[in-house]
Amino acid sequence: MKMNAQPVRGTKDFLPKEMEIRDYIRHEIEETYKSYGFQKINTPIMEDIERLNKSDGGENLSMIFKLLKRGQKLDLSLSNLSEDDLVDSGLRYDLTMPLSRYFANNRQFLNLPFKAIQIDKVFRAERPQKGRFREFYQCDIDIIGDSSINAEMELIAATTSALKAIGFKDFTLRINDRRILSDMIIAAGFAAEEVSSVCISFDKLDKIGLEGVKAELLEKGYDAEVILKFMTILNEAEDDALKAAEKFCTNAEVVENIKKVLNFANAISGGEFNAVYDKSLVRGMGYYTGQVFEIVSPKFGSSVAGGGRYDNMVGKFLGESVPAVGFSIGFERITTILAEEGYQPPLKEKVILAYNGEDDFADVVNKARELQAKGYLVTALKRSKKFGKQVDALVASGAKKMIDFASGSEKDLA
Repeated sequence: MKMNAQPVRGTKDFLPKEMEIRDYIRHEIEETYKSYGFQKINTPIMEDIERLNKSDGGENLSMIFKLLKRGQKLDLSLSNLSEDDLVDSGLRYDLTMPLSRYFANNRQFLNLPFKAIQIDKVFRAERPQKGRFREFYQCDIDIIGDSSINAEMELIAATTSALKAIGFKDFTLRINDRRILSDMIIAAGFAAEEVSSVCISFDKLDKIGLEGVKAELLEKGYDAEVILKFMTILNEAEDDALKAAEKFCTNAEVVENIKKVLNFANAISGGEFNAVYDKSLVRGMGYYTGQVFEIVSPKFGSSVAGGGRYDNMVGKFLGESVPAVGFSIGFERITTILAEEGYQPPLKEKVILAYNGEDDFADVVNKARELQAKGYLVTALKRSKKFGKQVDALVASGAKKMIDFASGSEKDLA
């Protein structure tokens, strides 16, 4: 009986043509990040389960892929086993907590402000859908050690430049501040310790609407009058959202900083994107402490990039406050949109080097190296019964020219 060859649900096999696009996009994003002075790091895909559970990841904590203990640590003979008895680690669901741990563990080797790049896989046991997998790449940049809004502005500049480098534009940058939202929630009558739970529900506004948020808050057991007042406050902010924010925000500097960041973003946009204040923007992670931002595109139903300030995360490892802020591009969503638009990366020209069975293969390879040195991508192909079909397949994958090894003659295949 044959084994099922399909990948695990929520994961995907990528064909060579798809990988060309993915590799090019990833390279362009990384090189743009580096041009802004960010440095690439790497962290393990596994983290201690206690760290993951205490990372304030919002609803992502319920989607952690948990790993069984190994060897002598796993004792199945115990009675009344719980999940905690079986699990000691899990796969990372994002790159922020691993970065915070990394900084705490290596800060003696790092300069401040530390500007990090992470382009790597993360894992979430969520329901797969268009542009969303259980195993996927995030393209993160973070600045640790800078409490000024210059850090937010630099992240916005680098991220929007990276999107421009891959031909992605006509998007909107949405900005809010968790402190404004928290003040609105508390002004409605919620307790300070309830803010995080209210934010988790409010973060679903785009999906379930205001009535859906109201229903979920009622289901959580919050007072109906308090919920109604919260809805009223949100409606007050419809006409001039920033002016309404000033009314509820207890720190005037928070609103002023949003204005500065908005002005900065629109000043550097060159008309290729728009930056707006959005009172409904939450970001689902509980670790955000200040400004949060998302990039949304009319070509996709949800955000394609997002981030914010998380000044308390690193402190959980060091016992002291360390300012930190990050921005992440949703790689899978971006590549999905670009692929649907027929995106073709500007790759090197592909050529076929055709040779015969009696040709010395060392000479063939040396000829291929000569062509490679001139900037070609070379496929050495021996003439055989299936030669025509093989050439057609290579043409379909982008080969433009065929060079005969023996004569050096060239044939245009385009």
